[in-house]
Parts: sequence; structure tokens; C-alpha cells
Amino acid sequence: VEFLYCDLASMKSIRQFVQRFRAKNCPLHVLVNNAGVMIVPERKTEDGFEEHFGLNYLGHFLLTNLLLDMLKQSGTHSHNARIITVSSATHYVGELHLNDLQSRCSYSPHGAYAQSKLALVLFTYRLQHLLTANGSHVTANVVDPGVVNTDLYKHVFWVIKVAKWMTAWLFFKTPEEGASTSIYAAVSPEMEGAGGCYLYNETRTKSADVAYDEELQRRLWTESCKMVGISDESSRVP
Repeated sequence: VEFLYCDLASMKSIRQFVQRFRAKNCPLHVLVNNAGVMIVPERKTEDGFEEHFGLNYLGHFLLTNLLLDMLKQSGTHSHNARIITVSSATHYVGELHLNDLQSRCSYSPHGAYAQSKLALVLFTYRLQHLLTANGSHVTANVVDPGVVNTDLYKHVFWVIKVAKWMTAWLFFKTPEEGASTSIYAAVSPEMEGAGGCYLYNETRTKSADVAYDEELQRRLWTESCKMVGISDESSRVP
């Protein structure tokens, strides 16, 4: 195990991380996009993005795109490289505001968090479409870890914190249990060659209806490219 620093809330840090990783000249078989914040007060990343959207979504969007060529080089016909992105059941109530992705008009911690998690599902489906169109030996899937007992809940109301403390042993998954579906997506032989799936409890499940809107997927991808400063290579793919 080797540690390399990467701050997903900083586009500069992400680019520096990718440079350091490339310098190692090693293959990349699995990428798990798992960083995140939840229901934080209104604040911005160093690049000026609303924190939920900037860290939870844009950071992973940029990181994945910058590493995509290495993933393509590492995957083979019999052993695809795999991209696993961690979303949340909260995406089912999320709304994507393409004209206000930064929640500047009206900020709601819950709404901003749900939007970032919906964006991750839309991103995964569009990414898989592009990978398939290019004949790449890489798959992209999205995971719902369930309700997990972690520090993500530090910004919720104190009443909820007390309830969580009292009931976590009964209703919450441990971090190990929460990671199981991501691990399943990353290494299970059953997922070989399977992409564009939404997984919950190691089972393929239906995501929110809006997540299958291909026009919305395309528009979000194009806007995301502009926001992080990369070229939109997908424009040549239907």
C-alpha cells in the first residue's frame, strides 16, 4: 500500500496527483471514486465551486477523465479495468439544475448534496456509453453503499446525531459493510465486462428515472468539461 495525496476539492491538487501517479509508470486496473461531504454549510472550494458539487462530483469527474487513458491501456478483453463511483440513495430525490449547478439562487444543504449524488449517476451512465462507443476495455458502475456509520453525519442537526448514536448499531452499516458493494464492483468475476449498472447490496438495481435521460447526461458532461477546463471529446459520439 502506498499513499499519494489528492484533495478532491482542488483542481490543482488533482492534476498534481495525476502527474505523480503517471510518473510511477504502473498500470491502473481499478479506480474507486469515494470521497465526499454531506449536508455542509454553504461554502466554496478553492476553485469557487459549491462544495458538494465541486468535491463530490467535479473532483471525481476531472480525476476520472485525467486517468482514463491509463485505465484504457490497463484493461484487456478478458480483464476490463473498472471505474466504481459511490453515489447514494439520496440521488432518488435529487434535481439537476443545469442553469444553477452551484446552487447560487437558493442554497439547501440537502438539495445540493442530492444534486451532487444524482450528477454522479448521470456521469457514470454517460461515461459507460462513451467507453462502449470507443470499444474500450473499461467498465463504469455506480454504487449505493447504504446508510453507513461514518463521520459524514457531523453536519446534521444535533437531534439526528443523538438518534444516530442510539440506533447506529441497529440501523447503520459498519464502514466495512458499507464498502462491500464497492469491493464487489471492483473485483467480482460476476461484474467482468458489465458496465452502466447501479448496485446496491451487491445487486443490480434501478436508479432514479431521470438518471437514464441521455440528453441530460450529455448536457451535464459538456458543462462539466467547461467547468474543469478539459476538452469535450464526447461531442463526436451520439
